[in-house]
Amino acid sequence: MTASLLGSFLVLQPIKPLKPRLHRNPRIPRSSITICAAEPRPIKNGGGAPRRRNPRKSSYGTSRRSVIKKSFAQEQVVFATPVAKDPVVAIIGGGISGLICASTLEERGIRSTVFDTGVHGLGGRMATRMIDPQPLVFDHAAQFFTASDPRFQKLVDRWLEKGLVRQWKGLLGELEAGGRFTPISSSTARYIGMKGMRPLADSILCQNRWVNIVRPCWISKLEPFNGMWYLTEKEKPHGHFDAIVIAHNGKCANRLLSTSGLPLLTRQMKRLELSAVWALLAAFKDPLSIPHNGAFTDFEGAFVKGVDSLSWMANNTSKLFPLHSDMPQCWTFFSTAAYGKRNKVPQENIPKVTAEKVKEDLLNDVEFALGLSKGSLQCPFYTRVQLWGAALPTNTPGIPCIFDPHGRAGICGDWLLGSSVEAAAISGLSLANHIADYFQSGGAQPDDFAVGLHNEFHAVAGHDIGQFPGLKSEKQVLEPQTWTI
Repeated sequence: MTASLLGSFLVLQPIKPLKPRLHRNPRIPRSSITICAAEPRPIKNGGGAPRRRNPRKSSYGTSRRSVIKKSFAQEQVVFATPVAKDPVVAIIGGGISGLICASTLEERGIRSTVFDTGVHGLGGRMATRMIDPQPLVFDHAAQFFTASDPRFQKLVDRWLEKGLVRQWKGLLGELEAGGRFTPISSSTARYIGMKGMRPLADSILCQNRWVNIVRPCWISKLEPFNGMWYLTEKEKPHGHFDAIVIAHNGKCANRLLSTSGLPLLTRQMKRLELSAVWALLAAFKDPLSIPHNGAFTDFEGAFVKGVDSLSWMANNTSKLFPLHSDMPQCWTFFSTAAYGKRNKVPQENIPKVTAEKVKEDLLNDVEFALGLSKGSLQCPFYTRVQLWGAALPTNTPGIPCIFDPHGRAGICGDWLLGSSVEAAAISGLSLANHIADYFQSGGAQPDDFAVGLHNEFHAVAGHDIGQFPGLKSEKQVLEPQTWTI
């Protein structure tokens, strides 16, 4: 039976399935499912976190079907308690969207705690891997970004002033199978992290006094009680909060929401479709070159066309360290979404045979894309494969954020607007301002602040590795998968 919780005027109460009748709160919309009776939960010392009776492990395991069944059987949480004068927000997910959300909340005078699973650092897909002792440096998720929205440009200008990012003016183009390279001519500025993408993400909150960061942490349960949200990680409490933000997606977000008492948020999250993408990190002793206008020239990034397994390749060394030509050449290669789908495995435990196959397939197609004779690609002295199992959105509702004012919970992320770093930042900024406005209003008219709970989804357009607003060559819609990193 679903352990859903139902709100009364003073205490958010647990549902008990044995009593046949419940006096319905008129603020809760009628549901087509059976409403179970509720009884008050004893409160120790006049307050505190909810306690479980007969605690047990979840019965739904990893089955998507059973998760959906449980989530559709939950009642809507309605907080009727007054909005706190000094609210605190929990943000689950420390990618660019969650970080910008926390930073913007601080600017509005609201404290927050960011919970992130990252072992090496914050940033989510703003990921950089450094291999000692050389060191070898790879941006192995987001490769670069552009700015077209004035709000995001303002953020980027701040990062430029602080020396966190710089314009990327290296040679970028499209590489067709056989070695035909065509430069992309665009006046749109391209940006990269000064020392990689992850250092940029880590720097966003480094001096924020009103933001607490907890990592690595896997929040496994959200429980509403007494007008607050209580967060736990495998039965370990992580505090209580006046509102929550879900700033991640995929199966973990679906499981977290499935018993939260937030069916409208759950439904929207479950409508999101994500592709899988393989990343191959490879370090070479010497530069790789391709033919261009009868000569050979080095490029720093290329969208690959007409190759089965390969969609993108970039030279991290020349991109990040243009003045150090004596360093090993560290390349990032990304698969196509179609290849990722065909070769998807549990990303937490990639079989060795699969890792070897992916490495061989991608290196063979790198050779093919560059127009080199079979077997002539130099052998890399370092390789590593990684699967982004829930990497990139293929559909979007096209809205900045989602917010359920009755449950005081929201969602932010790039997928709400498309598939770009800009979309992620705008989503986090928008949700933070929306939550701040809600708190400022006192919550007296919650329906005025409901947003994104019923929007329809449509396909995402863009390059194989996502959207880059303003980049001239961005023109196609990918079929059937579209993704961003």
